[in-house]
Amino acid sequence: MTKADMVENIHSKLGLTKKDIAKVVDEVFDMIKTDILKAENVKISGFGNFEVKTRGRRIGRNPKTGEETVIEPRTVVVFRPSQIFKDEVNG
Repeated sequence: MTKADMVENIHSKLGLTKKDIAKVVDEVFDMIKTDILKAENVKISGFGNFEVKTRGRRIGRNPKTGEETVIEPRTVVVFRPSQIFKDEVNG
């Protein structure tokens, strides 16, 4: 699903203008992005958590050549679905 699909689905359900819906969707994503960039976790009740984690330095291996290489530390975003969401997915 794309942002345009989201806007279209919300438009068909609520009847608001697509322009206004697009602004709201963009604002929600911007708020989530801003918090993640500040290394804050984002919790959406009934949906899940976006967590900011730091991966440490480690040794990796090129699977083709077997050559070892150093993978530098990095920050990643991890999504963990809520138990309610998991239950819905698993029926």
